[in-house]
Formats: sequence, structure tokens, C-alpha cells
Amino acid sequence: MPAEGEDGGVVFYYSDDSGFAKAQLLTFTLDVSAELIKAERYKIFELMESFGGEVAEVSVSDDGFDEETSNILTASYDDAPIITAVNQIVINAVKSGASDIHFEGRDNAFLVRFRVDGVLNAFRRFPKGVQEPMIARIKVIASLDVAETRRTQDGRINLKIGNRDVDIRVSCMPSVNGEKAVLRILERSSEFATLAQVGLAGKLYDVYRPYLDRPNGIILVTGPTGSGKTTTLYASLIAMNRENKNVLTIEDPVEYHIDNITQVQVNPAANITFANAIRAFLRQDPDIILVGEIRDNITAEAAVQASLTGHLVLSTLHTNDAPTAVSRLIEMDVEPFLLSGSLLLSVGQRLVRKVCPRCADRVQADSTIKRIFAKEGVELNEYIKGKGCSECFSTGYRGRIGVFELLEINDPIRRLINRSASAFEIQEEAVKYGYATMFMQGVELIKNGITTPEELLSVTRTGE
Repeated sequence: MPAEGEDGGVVFYYSDDSGFAKAQLLTFTLDVSAELIKAERYKIFELMESFGGEVAEVSVSDDGFDEETSNILTASYDDAPIITAVNQIVINAVKSGASDIHFEGRDNAFLVRFRVDGVLNAFRRFPKGVQEPMIARIKVIASLDVAETRRTQDGRINLKIGNRDVDIRVSCMPSVNGEKAVLRILERSSEFATLAQVGLAGKLYDVYRPYLDRPNGIILVTGPTGSGKTTTLYASLIAMNRENKNVLTIEDPVEYHIDNITQVQVNPAANITFANAIRAFLRQDPDIILVGEIRDNITAEAAVQASLTGHLVLSTLHTNDAPTAVSRLIEMDVEPFLLSGSLLLSVGQRLVRKVCPRCADRVQADSTIKRIFAKEGVELNEYIKGKGCSECFSTGYRGRIGVFELLEINDPIRRLINRSASAFEIQEEAVKYGYATMFMQGVELIKNGITTPEELLSVTRTGE
């Protein structure tokens, strides 16, 4: 790899004899005086990424793939343009911080879209004829049946892109415009987010963190799919002192591996369900149990029983806000007196995009935004908003952060739960003891220049 030296001359970095020979050839061909420096391969990748260059080496891990597949993925560009195209799409998605890649057919085209910061945008448009070979290529590296095009298929790809270990979940599905493939990207080499990084900082942290040291009870994180609930639970596990604790998790699927924790994946074929795993965990001398999701009455009752027998249980639930979680569990036929005695904290969560720091600028709020916020008792005349630049792909946003509401279960709330009160009644009572909605927590993010009113309204839908 060429680079500029300290004295302005050309420097070639190489990692092996083949690279050294290529560097010598380039020096001779270009007729330049160059310094040749040997370096570790990962150092060269880091240097390339710092310059914004393409890290063009992609290799499949040894897990579940034979030698032929590994060689196919690293074939030359001249031999396999489809391979090259798929490789570069994945590389660009990882470098862009995309969470998903969509390969989907249109009437007269084949479109590739990236989901970055929760928003799906077109990345590249191909001719329609590229669709079948590109989907087939994805199936090959995901160990799927290339000949089967009439049913859905799920697979997995383990890649190493430069210095990054990437786990990709693949889903293929037939449609009227040909097969569609969606790739979910999980970067195993990235560091786990802390509670502060997910948005539980300051006063929110002071309220939330002590509950993680409770010996027993249930902590629920609620919200729709894709709202960052699992990330918050992982951040909670990282914040705990796990050295003298036995922590067990049941997940579907296990997305990230954490040291000092026993993680189990749901497997219906082996009769490993959420509820069955919780019962098995109770015979494993647990201190903390993480349940990926409470989906039904059986799982809910098992989680409640685990908490009542002296264990701290963390889990997620699909509800719109924290107070509704109580009503949902009662609807699942959990006895109110058991729920009131086990539930410690209900957390409502959404994700909002953060203002790009490079192109942030102060703008005036329009009349519609002023009116909506005024109805909530908030005066908002101006705020920080990104204008759009190359760093944020002209969106004005870069990265995401959680906006939360914390419902602490105190004695007055327990009395309401015992008589199966509505979510509205619970919220009204909680406000007396400092409960603040996600909207009001989001207002603080706007005032601090972290997000915008448009983002907050898009996830809380307040004022409609």
C-alpha cells in the first residue's frame, strides 16, 4: 500500500514477499524513489481505513465453510464481477455503519439499500439481469440452497473484513419481482455500548443503575422492534459486577457473546424455549437471568416465579410505553398480586438519530413545531440541526441514542397493580413521584443539541 512519507516521498507498506515484489514493481514502473516498509497486515488495514480507502480483502471464517467457498470469496475481480460487487456492497455497508442490507427487485431494476441509523436509503441500482446471480452468490456464501427459489430460507455468514469480525444473518424470500435478500450485520469486533452511550446517563443513570444491584425482582425494557431494547440489556450486563455472579441468558438469537456469562439460544427443535430455559436455569444456581423476550403467558409466569424465588430477572416486552407493560402482563394472565410483588422497574425506550456534529447549525423552529411543543407545555423557538455533509451522507444525522422513560414500582403503584388499574391510571399516579414521559426526556436531548424535534416527534408521536 502506498502512502506519503514524512519528507513528502512515497512509502510502500507490505506484509509478505508477494507484497514486497509488487512494491518493487510499482517503484520501477512509476520511476519513483520509494521507501519500502514491512508491516503487519492489520496495521496496513488500519492505515487504509484512516485514509478512507477501500479495504478490499474479505475472507470467510473457517466455521461452517469449506476451502472452496473461502477461495471463491477472495477470487480476483476479473474472474468474478458478481463476487466483486457483493464484496464491495458488504464492505461499504460495514464502513457506513449500516445495520441491514436489502437486495430487492423492481420491475426494471435491482436495488440495493442500506439501513443506516434506522433509516433505509438507496445505495446502488443495478440492471434487472444482475438480480438472480447476485442473490445466488449470497446464497452460496450463506450455505443456502441455490436451486430453491419458491420458499423462504435463513442462513448465516461469518466474515472478516480487514480487522473487523462481522456476523451476517441472511434471509431470502420470494416475491413477485424475484427473490429478495436481507442481510442483518452484527459486528462482533466492536465494543459493547455502555449505559451512558445508549442514553442512560445523568439523572436517568442515577435512577436505573441501583436496580441492577437488587438481589431479586424483574426489570423490563419495553418498546417496539428495533428500539434498542437488547442493546440496553447488554449494556446493563456489562455494568454489573459479574465476577462473583452466575449470569445466565436465553436469547433468540444470541447476537453478541459476553465474557463470564452463560448464553443459551432458543431452539424449538430441541425443546429449548424461553420458559423451559428459565426452569432449567433455576437448577443452575443463578443470580441473574436475562430473558430475551416475554412473548406469552408461560414465559411471563416463569419469569415472575424466578424473580419471586430470589433471582434478578431482566427481560424485554413489546409495548408502546412503560406503564402499558403492566397491563400487558396482566392480560397475559399473570396474577396482579404476583406482578406487584416482583416488578421493580419498567423502562420505555425508543431510538432517535443524533445531530451530526460536523454540520450542526442553529435553526429557528417553524410554527407547527412550536405549536406541538407548546401543547405539551414546552417553549421551543430554536434548536440545533445538521445541514448535511459528507460525514452524515447529507442527512444531518450521525449515530443514534436512546430516549427513555423510567417507571419505578413503588407502594402506590403496587396498590394500583393489585386492582388491575389501567395504564393511564398508573401513569397519572407515577407522575406524582417524578415519572417523566419519553417525550419530556427527549426535550432535554433537544435542548442539549443532541437530537431534533422532528426526530423526537417521529418516535413518540406526541401532539398528533
